[in-house]
Amino acid sequence: MTEMTSRRRTARERASAGRSARSRVPRSAHADYAPAADRPDPVDILEKQSASRLPELVPIRYGRMLESPFRFFRGAAAIMASDLAHTPVTELRAQLCGDAHLLNFRLLASPERRLMFDVNDFDETLRGPWEWDVKRLGASLVIAGRGNGFGRSDRERVVRAAAASYRQSMERFAGMRTLDVWYSRIEADELYAAASAKLDTRTRRRMSRALGKARGRDHLQALEKLAHVVDGELRIAADPPLVTPLDQLLPGVERKELEAQLIDLIERYARTLTAERRALLTQYRVVDMARKVVGVGSVGTRCWIILLLGRDDRDPLMLQAKEAGTSVLAEFAGPGVHTNQGERVVVGQRLMQAAGDMFLGWERVEGLDGQQRDFYIRQLRDWKVIPQADLMSPRVMGLFARACGATLARAHARSGDRVAIAAYLGSSDRFDQALARFAESYADQNERDHKALAAAARDGRVTVESA
Repeated sequence: MTEMTSRRRTARERASAGRSARSRVPRSAHADYAPAADRPDPVDILEKQSASRLPELVPIRYGRMLESPFRFFRGAAAIMASDLAHTPVTELRAQLCGDAHLLNFRLLASPERRLMFDVNDFDETLRGPWEWDVKRLGASLVIAGRGNGFGRSDRERVVRAAAASYRQSMERFAGMRTLDVWYSRIEADELYAAASAKLDTRTRRRMSRALGKARGRDHLQALEKLAHVVDGELRIAADPPLVTPLDQLLPGVERKELEAQLIDLIERYARTLTAERRALLTQYRVVDMARKVVGVGSVGTRCWIILLLGRDDRDPLMLQAKEAGTSVLAEFAGPGVHTNQGERVVVGQRLMQAAGDMFLGWERVEGLDGQQRDFYIRQLRDWKVIPQADLMSPRVMGLFARACGATLARAHARSGDRVAIAAYLGSSDRFDQALARFAESYADQNERDHKALAAAARDGRVTVESA
């Protein structure tokens, strides 16, 4: 039976299908994790990814991953995807983030200039088993909690808070009208109001400052941070190897060729925007561009920032064109329906996010580095603030985990069978307990893999650079 046919069943039939899945995959079975007998070498997986990346940046990726087990985990989505493929699933699917660790939930702006809390990173998005996202979130909470010195009981409470929030939110979405699910969103001010009564004064002030900081992270702030005036003209400031303008990256002829390709990319990508946003984009002109190193897992992929100006130097638009490769989930969940990987990222983001970037689109570049490469384009910075996990107490991380669980449930409910998933999870805490046990076991595996990368660096198998 196809997913489309499944969604056309009655709510009662869908709920029955969800409950019957318990006989195939008991909720307690999600507690199980043991490495497969033929588990690939984790460093092999990382090196396979690195083969298609810019070789001069790969050592930076390894350097960032070696900083801590949590930083390793952020870059190890491909390793965990391979492991998750051997865990029990109900065969109930949804659009997945693919990398749902806790730092990929954050504050961001809606096109209506409202500050929202939502999932943010969609490089690995693909349709797949809903359990995979939830398990990656749970494992990230344990790993971050260990990094903060939390005891076992505190870590368990945090993970169970995330699981309970996911389960309870999915139950709520199961009872809602379909359009109401799509209209649902978490506004930052509402989240702050709900959490503030449970927080001490110092933490409330920190959260209030974070809200203010988010609203200040707009294009003008990005301009002040990333650009300066050179010979009377605004240009992106160099900070190699993290930010490298084209004139410092390539000789004249090659630089002009790349510059022409990127300008053409911006012009052609506009076709993936709605008509009014295409018209808006035409009011800007490209004035400079640079290569940028981003994130942990993404280091080494081709990423460009493009500075555009509207009326004058105080009317900037900063776009980011980021290479989109095949999702790490594709080998295990199937390749999906999109032949352009940039389109896959954009469609996945639009499916999962309650409020998307108005300049989000995609395009393909022929002949870049001698290859055909897919890109997605978005605003570089628009009211986005990354949470500071290392500053979280167990109470704060527990509240944050609940927000993440609710947000992930809403994202899955938009594209998956929310009625069946809710019926499968039920009202008891069996799944919550199972997720907590899985997360602890997988955190152990992550620590072993982190040590394996450290050993590879000591042996000279991989080259490491700090940046």
